[in-house]
Amino acid sequence: MKDTRHDLPPEHIPLGLIPTPFQPRLELLSRTKDWMNWAGYISPAVLDTMEFEYFAIRNQATLFDISPMHKYRISGPEALAMLNRLVTRDVRKLAPGRVAYVMWCDEDGMVIDDGTLFRLSETEFRLCCQEPQFSWLLDAAWGYDAQIEDESHNVAGLSLQGPTSASVLRGAGFEIDTLRPFDLAEVEPGLVISRTGFTGDLGYELWISPDRALALWDRLWDAGQIWGIRAIGYHALNMARIEAGFIAAGVEFQPIHHTLRLHRGRTPLELGFAWLVDFDKGHFNGRRALAAHAKRGPRSMIVKLDIGGFKPAADALIYHRKKREVGHVTSAMWSPTLKRNIALAEIRAPFGTDRTSDLWVEIYLNQEGVWQRRMARATVLSQPFFRNPRARATPPAAF
Repeated sequence: MKDTRHDLPPEHIPLGLIPTPFQPRLELLSRTKDWMNWAGYISPAVLDTMEFEYFAIRNQATLFDISPMHKYRISGPEALAMLNRLVTRDVRKLAPGRVAYVMWCDEDGMVIDDGTLFRLSETEFRLCCQEPQFSWLLDAAWGYDAQIEDESHNVAGLSLQGPTSASVLRGAGFEIDTLRPFDLAEVEPGLVISRTGFTGDLGYELWISPDRALALWDRLWDAGQIWGIRAIGYHALNMARIEAGFIAAGVEFQPIHHTLRLHRGRTPLELGFAWLVDFDKGHFNGRRALAAHAKRGPRSMIVKLDIGGFKPAADALIYHRKKREVGHVTSAMWSPTLKRNIALAEIRAPFGTDRTSDLWVEIYLNQEGVWQRRMARATVLSQPFFRNPRARATPPAAF
């Protein structure tokens, strides 16, 4: 694999961080020079302005570098059995050429991490996630005829999202019209495209070797000029994922291996993913604890909130009848697309589940150096904030 660390002058490399294969293009497009650390790699927080980048996600096509994600290949005759023992859902139902959202837990049923599982063939899988999991996967594979390979540095990734993303791919010469949501295909030797993403909109993810990364970027960039293609940073993507109602590790929940205090972890049931736990498939890690937890009921729940007014409720506390503190906001924003004040929040049971009325959010505003406290009514929602039919249309229209 080519060492991309030598592709940029030293003055453009923040101390201790590794450039991704796409960094030479991102460096040229960055007006803000606002970089962040993602798994030891340089990643853009904002390239131009967060507002322009956000509106590009919802109206055009965007490229976001996902190369820093941890990527693991699990292969071998018993790879399927090993993964079915690891994650909470039934992997046997995942056909080759399909992708599934998965979670895996410790023996107490607390979520270690979540991610996407790609079934590349009958005996080969790729697991993509935010947290490093190599040691845990090696432990989970003990006794199975399965091999674990950390290919995080050997696979580059691009997320192409937005209404015109399919048009960009067609313009670049890729056949993607038959790809349904959560499908994957090797469209050219060494290039895998999956119809996946983190925006709740039409979108794709492209996976390729680092030495071919820049050629792929240029091919997409040239094809996307008439479709309004724009490179984006993390902050704009984060706005889109909140609108989609997607949870994020380290925000809506703390991966249990990173918590310092007992019981600070959360189960899939408490994160709103009871449907992701298949008690009928046989034993899996954390099954006994989760079965007991299902009988007891959740300690808390992650919920979607519609909040009165237009001031975002970031980090706000939640009260019942304006008196009893019952939870806190984990992610919040004023949605430019929905024209609504929305939030994801953790609320202690039975509030947020059996008792969802008379909830209030405490918002503090600094106006001209003076802090003001406001109580805004919060309504618990059961549906995603943002949902667009184009995200599931097959084939997608040329928006």
